Amino acid sequence: MRFNRILLSSALVVVALVVQVSVLARLQLPGAVPDLVLLTVLGLAFVYGHVGGALIGFGAGLLTDLAPPADHAAGRYALVLCVIGYLAGLAKPETGRLRSASGPLFVVVGAAVGSTLLYAGVGALVGDDAARHVGLGGLLFTAALYDLLLAPFTIPLIIALARRAENDPLGETAGGGKAADVSSGFLSSGTGLSIGNQRGGGLRTKAAKVRAARAGRIKGVKRL
Repeated sequence: MRFNRILLSSALVVVALVVQVSVLARLQLPGAVPDLVLLTVLGLAFVYGHVGGALIGFGAGLLTDLAPPADHAAGRYALVLCVIGYLAGLAKPETGRLRSASGPLFVVVGAAVGSTLLYAGVGALVGDDAARHVGLGGLLFTAALYDLLLAPFTIPLIIALARRAENDPLGETAGGGKAADVSSGFLSSGTGLSIGNQRGGGLRTKAAKVRAARAGRIKGVKRL
């Protein structure tokens, strides 16, 4: 993974975990706790794909396992989020642009239900049957509901930040225009230098100024 991906992902996961532990977990909501860390992994997986989603999910889950007040074996939630991040990354659109909001919302519901079931299943393998006493049906319903309500306020922001960090033109409204301006600037600069080299050092500055003025007028027309 690139350095900017690691830095942004780490920052977002840490912020999500702090908010989840210090704020959301203290709301005393019935059933499950809104999983902001899960939503962060999903948002990043939509941009970075299945490999990035799996790596980020593993790191986020391991950090959650170690963060107090952890009451389960370390690595349990890391396995869950690694699988969820990988599967969510498979839903990344080929063009990089989400066509509608319905697809990500379905992924959020599936991830909330799947992570709860997988977490309970791994717990059963290691002898933790707490899900039976709490009520697995209520946990599934509340986990899906809370995450679905929280998703529209978190996932679009995470996707936008990830694309901006990647310098993705899809993350900017005028990305195509900026790319065209940069290209025209390089072309005009290169033409001015070649004319200057052919006609001598005295004409180089004059030719560059003329080309720059023409390029400025063309850009202005394009913006209109």
